[in-house]
Amino acid sequence: MKILDIIFEKIIFFNDVILWGYLGMGLILTSIIYLNFKSRFMPITQFSNIFKYFLVCTREKKTDDIGVSSMKAFFAGLGGCIGIGNLAAVGVAIQIGGPGALFWVCVVSFLGSVVKYAEMMLALKYREPYAKGYDGGPMYFLPRAFPKFKGIAVIISVLLGIYGADVYMFSVIKTSFSTNFHIPDTVAYLGLLALVLLGVKEGINRVGAIGAVLLPTFLAMYVGMSIWIVWTSPVSMLNLIKIIFTSAFTGHAAVGAFAGSSFLLMVSKSISTSVYASDIGVGYASILQSETRSREITKQASLSIMGVFLNTFVICLCSMLLVLVTGVWTEPIADGGMLVQAALSKGFENMTYFMPFFLFAIGYTSLISSFLSGIKCARFVKGKLGVKFYYAYGIFAFSIFSYFSSYYALIIMTLVGGLLTIINLSGILRLRKEIDFEL
Repeated sequence: MKILDIIFEKIIFFNDVILWGYLGMGLILTSIIYLNFKSRFMPITQFSNIFKYFLVCTREKKTDDIGVSSMKAFFAGLGGCIGIGNLAAVGVAIQIGGPGALFWVCVVSFLGSVVKYAEMMLALKYREPYAKGYDGGPMYFLPRAFPKFKGIAVIISVLLGIYGADVYMFSVIKTSFSTNFHIPDTVAYLGLLALVLLGVKEGINRVGAIGAVLLPTFLAMYVGMSIWIVWTSPVSMLNLIKIIFTSAFTGHAAVGAFAGSSFLLMVSKSISTSVYASDIGVGYASILQSETRSREITKQASLSIMGVFLNTFVICLCSMLLVLVTGVWTEPIADGGMLVQAALSKGFENMTYFMPFFLFAIGYTSLISSFLSGIKCARFVKGKLGVKFYYAYGIFAFSIFSYFSSYYALIIMTLVGGLLTIINLSGILRLRKEIDFEL
């Protein structure tokens, strides 16, 4: 176990200092600033038009064209975006970076949605039809950005495949059931694994349908519970806002079990959390969105901004306010899912029985969405043989990380997500002249 700890210490250093510190932070901020100016701050100036198109898509009629409806593609992508990361990972961001992390997660996520738009637009522009629909994603547009790098499509597909088996989300859900109901780890793992494999069996149609049912229900329930706890909290909101903004630009000193945080660590953790929680520049959401039958490329891509808005200013904001107003961010709680459970327990009884099903409701859609994108990547690399291999890999990865702390799984996901983001953002910037921002 000591060797494992040493290995993960090295990975953490590479993640925090190099990948999400000097290299990742610079590239992400450059992309966000450049694309916002180029698009005239599209997430803000075009938001009303994006919302109108979203409403139009809800009334879309069925056609005989190949591909799925805009809403099914949207909910499949949103299902991968709204998940445990919005609860557990953002809670951990507060726990490590302090209250100021809330400010940076919101800013980076929402302004960073233009990066997700650019990625989605390129994926739709260069997608290719097949018998049942369309295939698209980074493996289709990156070769155009790096024409001399012949192996780029395979490399990005392999990384997306690793990222598609979301071992962190799987671990958090499994831990919640096994801890709260005292179920053996093996039983909880096998049950959840069976449901994931069943969920992806029928492809994006089933994934999108599941997301369309579970996500609105989750949103309403979680927002209602969060508002109640924040409203009834004795904490002064004016004082909390002051602490958030002060901490956002200075870091935060030690308090309780919170060890304190420097400005650089807080911003680094906030950026990596924003990327993971909102799938900014990672790429797998564009794989699922590419299956839409819609030929209005820019309008369909703009739905990604709507998805990030729902994710950031509804789920992430609620999660971070919960752990702040209840004070659990200063407590020594290692597991991100248990951190949110502790916060909700301050206002509601019997969370021990409720939380596992709550985490499952949101995490399941994310698990099957990301796993489906991994399957499509495997098929791109090696056809049907690649799909069989990917199923075997998924079972192996979920099995291994079911018996370790979810924190180790989060480190792995952050590492792979960082590599994907750097490669994808480099490609998006090289193809910047091909990105159309007119809706």
